[in-house]
Amino acid sequence: MHSLRIARGKCLPLGASALPNGVNFALLCRNGTAVTLVIYPLEGGPPIAELPLDRRRNRTGDHWHILVAGLPPSFTYGWRVDGPKGPGHHFDPSIVLLDPAATALSGGARWGESPDPPNQRFTSRRSLYLRRPFHWGEDVPLLTPLEDTIIYELHVRGFTCHPHSGVAHPGTFAGLMEKIPYLRALGITAVELLPIHEFDECDCIFRNPDTGERLRNFWGYNSIAFGAVKAAYASTGPEHGQVTEFREMVRALHAAGIEVYLDVVFNHTGEGDERGRTYSFRGLDNQLYYMLTPQGRYLNFSGCGNTVNCNHPVVRNQLIQCLQFWVADMHVDGLRFDLASVLGRDYLGRVLVEPPVVERIAEESVLTDTKLIAEPWDAAGLYQVGRFPFGRRWSEWNGLYRDHVRRFWRGEPGMAGQLATRLCGSSDLYESSGRKPTHSINFVTCHDGFTLWDLVSYNQKHNRANGEDERDGSNENYSWNCGVEGPTTDRDVLALRQRQARNLIATLLLSQGVPMLLAGDEFLRTQQGNNNAWCQDNEISWVDWTLAERNAGFLRFVREMIALRKRHPALPARLAARSRRDLARRYSLQTRLFALEPQSRSGLGRPPYRPRAGS
Repeated sequence: MHSLRIARGKCLPLGASALPNGVNFALLCRNGTAVTLVIYPLEGGPPIAELPLDRRRNRTGDHWHILVAGLPPSFTYGWRVDGPKGPGHHFDPSIVLLDPAATALSGGARWGESPDPPNQRFTSRRSLYLRRPFHWGEDVPLLTPLEDTIIYELHVRGFTCHPHSGVAHPGTFAGLMEKIPYLRALGITAVELLPIHEFDECDCIFRNPDTGERLRNFWGYNSIAFGAVKAAYASTGPEHGQVTEFREMVRALHAAGIEVYLDVVFNHTGEGDERGRTYSFRGLDNQLYYMLTPQGRYLNFSGCGNTVNCNHPVVRNQLIQCLQFWVADMHVDGLRFDLASVLGRDYLGRVLVEPPVVERIAEESVLTDTKLIAEPWDAAGLYQVGRFPFGRRWSEWNGLYRDHVRRFWRGEPGMAGQLATRLCGSSDLYESSGRKPTHSINFVTCHDGFTLWDLVSYNQKHNRANGEDERDGSNENYSWNCGVEGPTTDRDVLALRQRQARNLIATLLLSQGVPMLLAGDEFLRTQQGNNNAWCQDNEISWVDWTLAERNAGFLRFVREMIALRKRHPALPARLAARSRRDLARRYSLQTRLFALEPQSRSGLGRPPYRPRAGS
């Protein structure tokens, strides 16, 4: 402690940053009355120092700051904060809090080994300071036009952790890099990664009712640090190499002509409601960062226990700085915002016509060339497909496209007109507001719901393994099992399922808009009928690479359909004037699909959908 030298420091930038004369620490905390910086050795143990900040000397506005010289090259740190008591406040100086601006955390480097016991109300993890120079070389944004984009949604762990994945580093960024030749051969132009920000996969409270096994938060929609790369997704995580390995993955994907999009979860945090664990925001300034009732209870528009107060100016600025980091420092090409309609609510949850945070993201100069994709609904019923605020800058997950395509191909009557509209770019949703077909992210399946094969194999969800007595997951999937529920050896049923799957893939890749495929659908991956596999860290969620050989014919079909989309001049929704010949080609290719009768679509001379009595 005697070797450390401290000075007033600077109020910006937030977080820990290197200066010629030391490391500057800056923390935004409006309502705190006492703030202490706690510094630890890199490999754990007692603190190196606890440095109380003086309210006059070490504070500028709401920013607390201090400059420390004499620190080791790498270390971990956190903050103790005290403040007023009462409804809505959760100040507790006994807890060491994470820095919201941290780009890496200590601990959690081995998947499934959380440093925090299940019932512990605070975290043992720390913010990590580590000098890590990285040479990007000639890496620049690819800037693939949206009309040429084909998105491939994948889970970093689930994509390569199966025993038959054939990679040296399964379940990691390095493992994903090993699959780049496969992705290039498939023909996609962008990968959209499920959350790679730090979360605790061990925070799931459910058990498999048949085995008693504790389930895990596999998907990761429960961020505890918006700017920190998940250590367990890096083969070098135990050596604190997660930031470098993520950058290496981005650079390698760019070299292969593939963009990288991140699934961003700004609508809530992993702190949950009053019963949840405190990581940072709750202990730093609960009233500032979350939407609360006058009694101090959490408003829950996310379905996950809390809702981030995104439109508060201070919170808004911090979210923007986080996005700037991912784009400028980590070279990310696109951002998909989970439950983006939450961003359109004020501090009481009221829907705003022109939400400031949505406008701020849309107008942020660093993000000018970044793809912005909204999931245009939330868990409280706000549904904004086709009318997401400031929509000319935003593309949207088109939930109506998914539903109408599914309903047509299972044989519901009266759906031909809707299919025609979806095929031709959903003009009913976008044209009237001056938007384009590229504002529509078209998908038939995604991580949330049935896989493609399950869509043609199950009439009902089969979520017993999730431990929620089948209460979770959607009850209406617009699916059809082709006559038999689940696995079968009936050759006619299997042939029909294959044909239905081809119909769905062909529709997706011949439609105007931006197509998105779910990883593994190209060789008919199954989740055994589970349509909400968020907690299944097992073969239900893992991509089984043996299927690429067993269903090689279907994989070839998907590759050829992607190649057709790329080479056919009428398929990408370009703004340039088309010749009459190109328009005729597009019309011919697209109308062949929805001009058929349901019996013809089924392939076996029977309608693929028979409404149940009372439906």
